[in-house]
This record gives sequence, C-alpha cells and structure tokens, in this order.
Amino acid sequence: MTASQIRVRPANTADVAAIMELRRPIEGTIVLLSRERVVWYEQIQEIVVATDDAGRVVGAGALHVMWEDLAEVRSLVVAEDMRGRGVGHAILEFLLDRARNIGIKRVFCLTFETEFFGKHGFEPISDVPVDAATYEEMLRSHDDGVAEFLDLARVKQNTLGNTRMLKLL
Repeated sequence: MTASQIRVRPANTADVAAIMELRRPIEGTIVLLSRERVVWYEQIQEIVVATDDAGRVVGAGALHVMWEDLAEVRSLVVAEDMRGRGVGHAILEFLLDRARNIGIKRVFCLTFETEFFGKHGFEPISDVPVDAATYEEMLRSHDDGVAEFLDLARVKQNTLGNTRMLKLL
C-alpha cells in the first residue's frame, strides 16, 4: 500500500469503533491518553480518517481550534501494519490544509514523535506562544489540550516526556 492509495476524509460516527480499535494498543499509556467513546462522538467534526483501498480505517487524527489563529493536531494514530507507508503524512497534510482553510496560522502538537513532526516543519517550543491577554482568555477553557498548551501544572502528569512543538503556516 502506498500513500497514493490512501484516502483521507472527514470522519463520521460509523468510524468511531475503528478509531478506538486503532488506539487500543497504546491508549492509556503515557503516549496516548484514554478517551471515552462519548468524547469521540462529541468531537467527530474535528476528526479525519485515512482509509485503504478496501475502505478499512488505517489512521486517524484531529484538528482542534484553540484560538483565533491557533489549533492543535491531536490523536494522530496509524495502524501498526501501516506505519512507514505515508499514512501519518497524508493525515497530517490534510489537517494542515484544513487549518489553512479556516484561517489558522500556527499549529501546535504535544508529542513523543518529534522526528515525524520535525519532518513536517514543526519545531520544539519551550514557552507558551501567546500574549498575556490571550493566555488569560485561554485559561477559561476546560479542555485538557488547551491546558497542556498553556503548560498548566494540573496536566503535568499527562505531558511528561512529551515535546511541545509548533508549526507556522
């Protein structure tokens, strides 16, 4: 299977079981946090899936808007038997195009996969790249991903070992 045989499309509710199955081997580890099924349905509009020529879901990822010009790539996962075949690249490029199309200028990720994201133009960051007023506004979010972006103490156990990375579009 080559990248040209991979199709990336917006996820639908019928994909949730396949997405959860893709994540199952590493979910709940420090690499990938567990999410309840209801969360996948609530966030289905943010998620895309990659399918092979047989229609099997072989990868998934999400783009979560955090601010006017800022979004996060979340939960990028590829089936073990499909790694190294361009699936992750196809998903990430789809998400980055989606970000550009809605006016996003910066894309954040929190990852152990620094080499993969680095190849796509993401660079490690150590600070929170928003001004003080935006930071104060973002503090009002109940989203754990926003808290991770803001580097808040309440999510430190989820971020240990991860690298905070940013790409300018």
